[in-house]
Amino acid sequence: MIVIEIGFARDDFAFNIVAQHSSTTTPAFYKLTAMWSSQEGSLLLWAWVLSIASSLALRATRKTLREIVPYATAVMMGIAVFFIGLMLFAGNVDPFMKSNPVPAEGVGLQPLLRHWAMMIHPPMLYSGYVSFTIPFAFAIGALITRSADSTWIRATRRFTLIAWTFLGFGLLLGSYWSYEELGWGGYWAWDPVENAAIMPWLMGTAFLHSVMVQEKRGMLRVWNVALIVTTFSLALLGTFLVRSGVLQSIHAFGDSTVGPYILGLIAIVVIGSTLLIISRLDDLRSERRIESFASREAIFLLNNLLLVALTAVIFWGTFFPLISELFTGDKASLAAPWFDTYTAPVAVGLVLFTGIGPLLVWKRMGWKNAKKTFTAPIVVSLIAGLAVLLLTDAGSEPLAFAIFLFGIFTLVALSTELWRGAIARRRLSGESLPVAAVSLVSRNRRRYGGYIVHAGIAFLLIGIAASSSFQTKEDITLKPGESATVGAYNLTYKRPTVDVTNERISFGADLLVSRDGGKPVLLNPSRNYFRPNGEPSGPIASYFDGEATSEIGLQSGLRRDFWTAVQPNMTKMNRTVARADAGFRRCIRGAPGTPPACGAVGKMMRAAAADPSIRPVALDQIQQLQVATIRKVADGYLTEDSAATFRVLVNPMVTWMWIGALIAISGAMIALWPTARGRRARAVATRAAKVKAGKPMPGSPAGGESGS
Repeated sequence: MIVIEIGFARDDFAFNIVAQHSSTTTPAFYKLTAMWSSQEGSLLLWAWVLSIASSLALRATRKTLREIVPYATAVMMGIAVFFIGLMLFAGNVDPFMKSNPVPAEGVGLQPLLRHWAMMIHPPMLYSGYVSFTIPFAFAIGALITRSADSTWIRATRRFTLIAWTFLGFGLLLGSYWSYEELGWGGYWAWDPVENAAIMPWLMGTAFLHSVMVQEKRGMLRVWNVALIVTTFSLALLGTFLVRSGVLQSIHAFGDSTVGPYILGLIAIVVIGSTLLIISRLDDLRSERRIESFASREAIFLLNNLLLVALTAVIFWGTFFPLISELFTGDKASLAAPWFDTYTAPVAVGLVLFTGIGPLLVWKRMGWKNAKKTFTAPIVVSLIAGLAVLLLTDAGSEPLAFAIFLFGIFTLVALSTELWRGAIARRRLSGESLPVAAVSLVSRNRRRYGGYIVHAGIAFLLIGIAASSSFQTKEDITLKPGESATVGAYNLTYKRPTVDVTNERISFGADLLVSRDGGKPVLLNPSRNYFRPNGEPSGPIASYFDGEATSEIGLQSGLRRDFWTAVQPNMTKMNRTVARADAGFRRCIRGAPGTPPACGAVGKMMRAAAADPSIRPVALDQIQQLQVATIRKVADGYLTEDSAATFRVLVNPMVTWMWIGALIAISGAMIALWPTARGRRARAVATRAAKVKAGKPMPGSPAGGESGS
């Protein structure tokens, strides 16, 4: 990793990975993060993160699980060997492959990836995928050694939560990149690779809940090992989809030689784990049963079933093109409306049980306690729902309204639990209420961190429901100086803008936006046109042969976002570019009537053909002349008075989706952070293990009665 990163930092184009994914003009931040934009770099990242996670896991369990650890180590090593073997032997994915010949300039980073979120998104996603290896490996070790208790779960709980957090943060960054960079206005397109990333996150969520049932009640042992095997298999499936090219995706690397190998690994994991679970069914069975539907374990199981159902729906929709092709010969696909239709009802149930589950007790909850616990959340959510129905048209979207209603129920229920706990602690300690609340959370981080995660998920689902169900969308064509109205917003196309570099031309607009006659805000959406990768020079028309990206204009708020992208009218510009290219060619040839600078550049080009040593100087002069020509052409766009088409979206409450996701991640971090009591418990356990092994403790005489 260090060697490759140094190669990117030094523009060492002798490495093929550097030559294909960076350039001298690539900003430093993107140079250091461009490695994982490549196929071979992402595999190297996979192996590197796995080596770190495995080392940390073995460090954490060095004095415990002595029977399980050797088998878990073998599983982790086997997976590491597989991914390193891919880089060594699979053909075109060796990150140390050399360029021949070594180019003077690199291709550069793909324009769509030049966004800060996309550069952080892959390592977060891979860290989530890879970290699920740890609980999977220990589950296999527990099955092999017939260790049916929950010791392996307690030992790997933190790694499971780390994997869930990393994967969730990666999904958040990918959604934000889509919202800002792709120019279509959404944050989730049900793309195959997006779906492949969310499926292990959903199954990991189910696993995190169900292992608590095994810890507290000794139940769901078969279910838990099946969940972690499925979660890890889906993580491998996500890695496979990005690299196989079997499904079309904007996120995929395309056809690759490694896809069949990863598919083989998935088959080994699924078949081998299934056979192992079946052979251990007698050891895994629990004598306890769910005693009441009004219990935490019952709701957790129902929550699990909903998560599994949601994953099954997404899996079916994602792979439907392959299923359709297998049975009909036609590769039909299911669009976003199909996913929305079948996932929305499940989401309603999930947001409801997100609030109910933490409030229930284990085994059975009596009517008296249930009444005390649920009265306030039900009353407040009903009042809030009635107010929303009276003040808005939320009743036209019943599923979105249900998510809002149950989301409010969840938030009130969790807030009530925190309030009651803080009041009780204040009575015991005499602390102020805010201090008591902070102390309560810090002393019960796992419990209240989980509550914060649930609250964040409620906010997130409310934001998704509102922004997807009540979005206003219009495409408007305006000339400079013209105005239009979208809902309560007035927008005025003030003037066109142009920005030119050697790599791209950007055509934008200054757009004045005001709401209900208020103070206008200036937004600057633009459309960027890039040269094809690897072409540092060429005709002016080559700027429009590469990839185009959108830079949006965005006014964010807690109630709504005003989002806009621009599509300039290039009809006149294309004719101007054609004339400029013809003139540029005459200039380079030194044709009669051309400026003297043109003839000098032409002579330099002919001299460079005879003497390659001066080629860089000639290339630099050509680029300078070309950029000057392009600037003149682009400046003509400012005076054309051409119309531009603006895509305008008003997204209600979409900001609460980002806020909710960040709240959930912060709750996970709180739950991850060790408490002083937890550290003392681990120290006592380590001391007991040493005493049991007959080792002398510090401060005690070696050997003898007191030493043992």
